Amino acid sequence: MAMENAGFTYGSDTSGLVWGFLFGRHAQPLAMDSAAALAWLAPGAVRPPNEFAWLHFNLSHAASEKWLHAHTRLADEFYETLHQGSRSTRIEQAENTLIAVVNDVVHNFSFEASDISTMWASVAQDLVITARRAPLQSIERLRQAVIKNHEPIRSSVELLVHLLRDQADVLVNIVRDAVARVDDIEDHLLAGRLVPKREDLGAMRRVLVRLQRLLAPEPAALFRLLQRPPSWVQELDSLELRQSTEEFSVVLSDMSSLQERIKLLQEEIAARVNEENGRSLYVLTIVTVLALPINIIAGMLGMNVGGIPLAQHPHGFAIIVAIILTFTVVAGWLVVRMQKNS
Repeated sequence: MAMENAGFTYGSDTSGLVWGFLFGRHAQPLAMDSAAALAWLAPGAVRPPNEFAWLHFNLSHAASEKWLHAHTRLADEFYETLHQGSRSTRIEQAENTLIAVVNDVVHNFSFEASDISTMWASVAQDLVITARRAPLQSIERLRQAVIKNHEPIRSSVELLVHLLRDQADVLVNIVRDAVARVDDIEDHLLAGRLVPKREDLGAMRRVLVRLQRLLAPEPAALFRLLQRPPSWVQELDSLELRQSTEEFSVVLSDMSSLQERIKLLQEEIAARVNEENGRSLYVLTIVTVLALPINIIAGMLGMNVGGIPLAQHPHGFAIIVAIILTFTVVAGWLVVRMQKNS
């Protein structure tokens, strides 16, 4: 078999295989291409009990699903989940294997709903198949961890647990980035400056809600799995799987708190906007009321009809100005009094 130490380049081959690793043969995982994977999957191949392979496929490649049908014996439920409309994160048991649907974010995540994508996994005792349509952060973190081999992975379930923890780490970074953005918006708000793009808060909140809805593991499926795991799953692996889901719950709780904080900020910004609009409307009303006497009197005196008062009086202009000022002062006093009473 053509194998080498882990570390080949990123990209799928003609079969749609992005990368493959063989665990358990040496201390360092061995990299596998599609030819080596075919040789390892051959019915007559001799494999030690503790040896397992991880093959990662790009579903955007047309040959990926055909290759899986032709050379692997995956459960039918795995292929069904690839085309299901529901993509909530879950781990289920099917034909003595684990079927996982994991939602993750793409590289250069920018708080857009389109930056969320799905990865599917089939975990058996000796074979782990993962597949995605877009490059994702968590699976890339797992690949880097396998290449560096700082924490040797002893079983296929531990590989899945590592993936879930990497996904939780990615989510922690997203929450940390969102908290920094919210802090900046809050600082501007406390300084009395409204944020120019207030709609960013709404977009951020919608993406966080979508992340929480998609990334939160389904409790019913997980409960069934932890109560009756496959026979080949060791007790330690089952315990680590439970712990990883509990860690994930903590991250989702932090995300819920952040969503509530964003909601309060939106309400505060909306209140300040309404307050400023009310203040502007009040000033406009005062100006309109103060200008009303001069507009009425000027309109009446500007009519080209006979009998205009004070037209021949030597002090007519001064008298009209005094009348206008008197009415303006009275109107202003009435507006201020009404404002205090209200």
